[in-house]
Amino acid sequence: MGEMNHQPGVPPPVGVPPPMGMQPMMNAPVGAGAMHQPYEQFNQLNYCVHSNPSWVQVAGLAFLHYLVMLGSTVMLVSIIVPAMGGGPGEKARVIQAFLFVSGINTLLQTLVGTRLPTVMNASFAFVVPVLSIARQFNTNDFESNHERFVHTMRATQGALIVASILNMILGYSRAWGAFAKKFSPVIMTPVVCVVGLGLFQIGFPQVGKCVEIGLPMLILAIVVQQYAPLYFRHIHERTTFLFERYSLLLCIGIVWAFAAILTAAGAYNHVSLKTQQHCRTDKSFLISSAPWIKISYPFHWGPPIFTAGHSFGMMGAVLVSSFESTGAHFATARLAGATPPPAHVLTRSIGLQGIGIFLAGLCGAPAGSSVSVENIGLLGLTKVGSRRVIQISTGFMIFFSIFGEVW
Repeated sequence: MGEMNHQPGVPPPVGVPPPMGMQPMMNAPVGAGAMHQPYEQFNQLNYCVHSNPSWVQVAGLAFLHYLVMLGSTVMLVSIIVPAMGGGPGEKARVIQAFLFVSGINTLLQTLVGTRLPTVMNASFAFVVPVLSIARQFNTNDFESNHERFVHTMRATQGALIVASILNMILGYSRAWGAFAKKFSPVIMTPVVCVVGLGLFQIGFPQVGKCVEIGLPMLILAIVVQQYAPLYFRHIHERTTFLFERYSLLLCIGIVWAFAAILTAAGAYNHVSLKTQQHCRTDKSFLISSAPWIKISYPFHWGPPIFTAGHSFGMMGAVLVSSFESTGAHFATARLAGATPPPAHVLTRSIGLQGIGIFLAGLCGAPAGSSVSVENIGLLGLTKVGSRRVIQISTGFMIFFSIFGEVW
């Protein structure tokens, strides 16, 4: 009863399986997105945005992301703070402010922004307007360089606060989303290339300022990342994994130890002061000048100074950083195995970036934030696009922004 009748000796018909698109799927966790293997989304990607390595690997990769963003932060601060009249003490405090703001902005972007593994860091697009503000204040008008630095910082803070409003308007009015709909691959590919290659004029000349340190680092990074895994693959698979995943961390430790040995051996005792500042490991005075405990709070340099000319100049940098972040989001999505961010996600991210620039103006960080292109390159280098790694790296940023002596 209820069974289908069929002729004797004839096998019952076999049901045709439904098409691939009609097959039932297991219920994915809420907010997890489509569950695909990483290799289906990007070639040689070990972990995509939703998949996570072990906690030990997460901690190591998070610290590596922190080191990469710290290097670009120190480079930016070394450019603008001396021009503002600051010394090692001011450098250390500004670095701590940048770390605190970057940690908060990165955490917000990974939670409620694009939710991509992007690190928000100080943008070099703000160097020109900040230096322009610094040049308008003559040293002779102040009793000390510290007083000049504080006055320049207050003027920069006011310009950042006003300029951040433009970013928030573009984002939360959805005007940026209307422009983002026209961002085709033909448009975004040159933007991503210009953003990445534009950093060479800032970072690569630093190698020539101390060739005996910079050149070995460059060669060692290429050899360890590109050739060492191929050689050690026949010896043990674990060594190949370590070279591919943590090669940059290994190179930083080796080259810094090499620089410390040269400094202790007296290799730079009879060279110019400029060479000593670039090559010695004990001439920056950042760690010794940093306070043991420092919590960034609003207006700790004093109340901001609002000037129309400074604010309009800073708005240009805000627009440039918005274009940088937009192109960087597409590159991050590609390297993290995620779909390209749609217009409403981009506009939400730009609005949130405006809040981050406003926070930088409050907490004494003299430059706005954008997506760190260096950390995007690290995603492709380590083949790990996990969002959790970036979120854990914000813990390192906030921790070292408070405890400066343990840098």
